[in-house]
Amino acid sequence: MKRLDHLEHLDKHLVDELAQVARETVRDELHRQAREQRRKAALYAASGAVALYAGAALALTVGLALAAGLPDWSAALITAVLLAAIAYLLRGAARPSRQDAVQAPGGEDRVPGGTPPAGPPGGLGSVPYPPMPPTAPGAPEAPRAEGTDPEGPHHRA
Repeated sequence: MKRLDHLEHLDKHLVDELAQVARETVRDELHRQAREQRRKAALYAASGAVALYAGAALALTVGLALAAGLPDWSAALITAVLLAAIAYLLRGAARPSRQDAVQAPGGEDRVPGGTPPAGPPGGLGSVPYPPMPPTAPGAPEAPRAEGTDPEGPHHRA
C-alpha cells in the first residue's frame, strides 16, 4: 500500500507541474500578443494624429488659396462649408442606410454581401436582455384587493 501512496503523490506532483507549465505558457503568449496589440494601437494613434494635422494643413491651404481672390471671411466660410460637407458624406458612408439593409429570412437585418449581426449572448434570440420581474426580489408585495387574481387574466385557463 505504501508504494501506491507514493505513486499517488507523484501523480499529484506531476499534475501540479503540468498545470504550472500550462499557466506560464498561456501567460507568456498573452503578454506577447498584448505587446503586439499595444504596438499596433500606438501606430494607429500616431497615424490618426498625423492625418489630422495633414487635414488641417490642407484646409488651411484651401482657405489661403480662396483668400487670394476673395475676402478673408468668405474664404474661411467656404472652407468651413466644404469641410462640413465632406464630414457629412464620410458619416453617411460609414454606416449603411435603412434602404441598403436587406431583411434576412430569419428576420434579422443583413447588409448586402455581409453577414447577419451577431445576436446577444446566451441564445436569447432577438431579446437583448432578460425580462424584468414586476417587483424586486425580496421586496414586499403590494397589498391586493380581496378576490383579485394575482396572476392576472392572461394566466386563466
